[in-house]
Amino acid sequence: MKSLNDPSQALSSGLAKIRAEFHVPGGFPPAVMAVAEAAAKRVPGQHADRTAMPFVTLDPASSTDLDQAFSIEASGGDLLLHYAIADVAWFVEDGDTIDGEAWGRGETFYLPDGKAGLYPPLLAEAAASLLPDGPRPAVVFTVRVAGDGAVKLDGAERAIIQSRAKLAYDSVKAADVPAGFAELARRMATNEERRGASRVDPPEQEVERLVDGTFRLSFRPLQQSEQDNAALSLAANIAIADAMLAHKTGLFRVMSGPDASKVQRLRNAAQALGLPWPASTSLRDYQRTLDPADPKQAALMLEIRRAGNGASYQPYQEGIVPWHEAMAATYAHATAPLRRLADRYVVRCALAIANGQPVPQAVTDAFARLPKVMGRADARASQINHAAIDLAEAVMLKGHEGETFKAIVTDFVDHGVRVQLADMPVVANVRASGLRQGDGLTLKLVSADPDQRSIVFEPATPLEH
Repeated sequence: MKSLNDPSQALSSGLAKIRAEFHVPGGFPPAVMAVAEAAAKRVPGQHADRTAMPFVTLDPASSTDLDQAFSIEASGGDLLLHYAIADVAWFVEDGDTIDGEAWGRGETFYLPDGKAGLYPPLLAEAAASLLPDGPRPAVVFTVRVAGDGAVKLDGAERAIIQSRAKLAYDSVKAADVPAGFAELARRMATNEERRGASRVDPPEQEVERLVDGTFRLSFRPLQQSEQDNAALSLAANIAIADAMLAHKTGLFRVMSGPDASKVQRLRNAAQALGLPWPASTSLRDYQRTLDPADPKQAALMLEIRRAGNGASYQPYQEGIVPWHEAMAATYAHATAPLRRLADRYVVRCALAIANGQPVPQAVTDAFARLPKVMGRADARASQINHAAIDLAEAVMLKGHEGETFKAIVTDFVDHGVRVQLADMPVVANVRASGLRQGDGLTLKLVSADPDQRSIVFEPATPLEH
């Protein structure tokens, strides 16, 4: 299905309702815009000239808030990743009206019909964004990536850079990116495997707006270029986290893994799905073999993600090693300061450390306050995303009441099962019993209500296992 059939504009009106329900900001107050206009004209005065370096960006084609640009060079057997991050702190001062507004938002909120940015567009999508239409101020981190994928922060500086090209995930070619891009990604993947990292990237439901103004609901797997690009952020974030930990400061992204009972439940799920999982193979090793292109394996990947405890932020604490179980590493968020409030402070911290300077007191104070602010923003973003998907599902199915649909059981929920439709990117909960994960069944659509963002199915004729 190329796009949602929505002649009554239920999706558009439903998205407006979501914005109101979750208090999604519609714009920025005049006082914030006035300060942003002045800040956008601020001439960089503490930045080295690195415009001769061949930086490029790689993002979704429609993105204009570009946090990262990169250049790569060889250094003996190592690769040097020069990772330029938007210098948001150059434009936003502690305690100004832009800063206050950002603390109220926490992060950028994304909806299919547009985003509510963390910072005003004239900064986030112009003066501070690493677009190729002119030199931009940045903080350039130099990360050394060894042959085995081990990373180390070699240095950081404020610099003026010039992006050579705005590359897109869906059209980038090998010749477009710096030499060493694919090799760096390979090294990071090898290092993840050696560490026993357990990141899983199952296909995700996504509602996107098409060029003709209509919308599409789909399962979107990560493209290879997107996965390779993520390796750059991974390298920088781990190197920065290690540097902060060594200096006994910082803000870290932490996450614990599933306990023994949840791992056993996952083993039971794999068995129900007909997926072999040797008793001698750990969860970390097993999930790296799963293929998201296979519906049953993708279903298990989704359950693995749900079984893990959610990630959160944690400031440095004496005697405690902050740990991210999925990364199997000490980890931080530093590479998206245009979209996440916390990253602006981590960038400032790492810049000070790399240059032998004390971490600003305002940054240290922020580290204590940020976990609560970011936790609230993350929860709000998740609620908004789920609401948009629920709405799109209801719009897609409206008018098909009474029809039957083939589905597969992917998980168990209270009073029933979670299913995925075979011919539509729709996930639903169904009241049913006596079923196993991986079972096929036929469902009848009872109702689809875009206004309530709800769909109701009931079992029809069971299919063969």
